[in-house]
Amino acid sequence: MTLTNRDSSIAVVGLGSPIMCDDAVGLRVSQAVAAMGLDDVECHEEAVGGLDILPVIHGYRYAVIVDAIQTGNYGPGSVVIFDESYFDDLINEASSHDVNLPTAVKIGRQMDPDIMPDKIMFVAIEVEDIKTMSETMTPAVEAAVESATEAVLHIIDTYFKARERKSRTF
Repeated sequence: MTLTNRDSSIAVVGLGSPIMCDDAVGLRVSQAVAAMGLDDVECHEEAVGGLDILPVIHGYRYAVIVDAIQTGNYGPGSVVIFDESYFDDLINEASSHDVNLPTAVKIGRQMDPDIMPDKIMFVAIEVEDIKTMSETMTPAVEAAVESATEAVLHIIDTYFKARERKSRTF
């Protein structure tokens, strides 16, 4: 069990850039969840990648990371939920200057397992355009914000809060 040094046990981390068209979708989902004022949930909006994600999630018992993906495997606006155990197979990170998100999580688990979340889930939204400088997302991705927000709420209730209820009964 992870020791928490946070006020809440659940982190929702939206990743992206607010000025790169569809790349803002993770930020927008995190904002939507934050606006709900959920108990035991802290929301973060971050423009980080690689190892820089680790200080953001350290100390939480659970984390949901929300980000844009561009795989071509799904239509723009598709929302995909996955677990870190198969994260490597679903996301291709193009950066050669930093480690990708799955590698960062693995490094975090090796270096500081006691402060890493017990469970990390991912909500990915297939995007159309992450290269155009714009504060407006494409229509399909804009329409997916609500579905992605519902996916985050589903994860919190089904995976995290249910785990808490189950662990209290033993």
